[in-house]
Amino acid sequence: MKKKRILLLSEGFGTGHTQAAHALSASLRRLSSDVQPRVIELGAFLHPTITPWVLSAYRKTVSSRPKLIGFIYKTQYNRSLNKFTQLALHRLYYTEAAEIIRQLRPDGIVCTHPFPSIVVSRLKRLGLDVPLFTVITDYDAHGAWVSSEVNRYFVSTPEVRRILAGHGVPDHKIEVTGIPVHPNFWEKRNKDEARAKFMLQKMPTVLIMGGGWGLFRNESLLRHIVKWKDRLQLIFCMGDNRKALNKLLHDKEFSHPNVRLLGFTREIDELMEVSDLLITKPGGMTCTEGMAKGIPMLFYNPIPGQEQQNCKYFIERGYGEELKSLDTIDQWFRLLVERYPEVEKRRLALTREMSRYNPQRCSRAILESLGVHVT
Repeated sequence: MKKKRILLLSEGFGTGHTQAAHALSASLRRLSSDVQPRVIELGAFLHPTITPWVLSAYRKTVSSRPKLIGFIYKTQYNRSLNKFTQLALHRLYYTEAAEIIRQLRPDGIVCTHPFPSIVVSRLKRLGLDVPLFTVITDYDAHGAWVSSEVNRYFVSTPEVRRILAGHGVPDHKIEVTGIPVHPNFWEKRNKDEARAKFMLQKMPTVLIMGGGWGLFRNESLLRHIVKWKDRLQLIFCMGDNRKALNKLLHDKEFSHPNVRLLGFTREIDELMEVSDLLITKPGGMTCTEGMAKGIPMLFYNPIPGQEQQNCKYFIERGYGEELKSLDTIDQWFRLLVERYPEVEKRRLALTREMSRYNPQRCSRAILESLGVHVT
C-alpha cells in the first residue's frame, strides 16, 4: 500500500510553530505506519541566505519594540495580511513553493504558521488540488490565519473556535483539538534517571527558558534569580542564544553546583519532568508543553497580542501567573524552599486536570481527514 505523503510547513518566527510541526510529524508516525510526513520551514528552505536576516530583524523588533508589535497585531486583528506583505510573499515564495509541492506530491499539506498557509491558499486558488489543514499554535486567532481555501482548521480551545467564526470561517471547517505536543510530553518519565542524566540533585528545581526573546537580556532579573542558588536548583535553558550562554558561562555568579547552563536541547520534556517551576515567555507551544507536564509557570513580559492571550488563558485556569515584579519570584521561590509539599500537591492537581487533554487528537483528526487508518 502506498504511504500517504503529508507535508508540514512552518516558519521560524519563534520556535513554537516548527515545534508543533515536528510534534505532529512524530505523532502521525506513531499513530500510523501508512504515512510519510515531512517538515519544512518554508522560508529557510527556499531562501537560506535571506531568511536568517529577516528572522533576526523580527526578533530584535519584538525584543526592543514590543508595543509596536502589539499595535500592529491589534490594528490588523480582523484582517488578512496587507497588500505589501502579500506582494512580498508572492515574490519570495509562490513560484518556488509550487515547484516544491509538485516535486513532493503530498496527499495533504499541514501549516503551523500563517505565512505558508497563505502561500498554499493562493496556489489552491490557482489550481492546486491538495487538502490544506491549518493548525493554530496559540490561544488566539489573528485574521492573518484566515483563508477560504483552508479545508480544516485545528485549534486550541472553543474560544479560538468562536474567534475564527467571528472572522467568517464556517463552523464545519473548525475542530477543537488542542495544540499538538511531541509524544515525549505524553509520557511519564523516571525522575531519578532524568536527574542522573543531567547531573542534577534531588531538590526543588526551577527551569528558566527564554532563548533569544528577551528574558536573558534582563540582567537584573537573572542576577536576582541566581541569588537563590544555595537553596534552589536552577536550570537556565538558553536555546540558540549562544551569546547569552557564553556570557553566563564566564560569569562567576553562575558558576555553582546548583546552577546548570544549557544551550539548545531536544530534551525539554525531561527537564520539565524534574522541575517544579517554569519561568518562560508565554509562547503557545512552550506553555502547552508545560501544561502537558503539569508544571506551574511564571510568565515573563508577554508581548502584546497572542502572548497576552496565551498568558490570560493559562492564568485563568490556574497554571501560573504573570511575573510582574521580583517579589513574584521571591514568593514562589520561598514556597519551593519552605513549603515544598504544597507545590507537589498543586502539581498533582494540574496533572489530573491535564488528563482531560488528548495530545493525539490533532494528529488523529488529520489522519481521519485523509482517510488513513489509525493503529
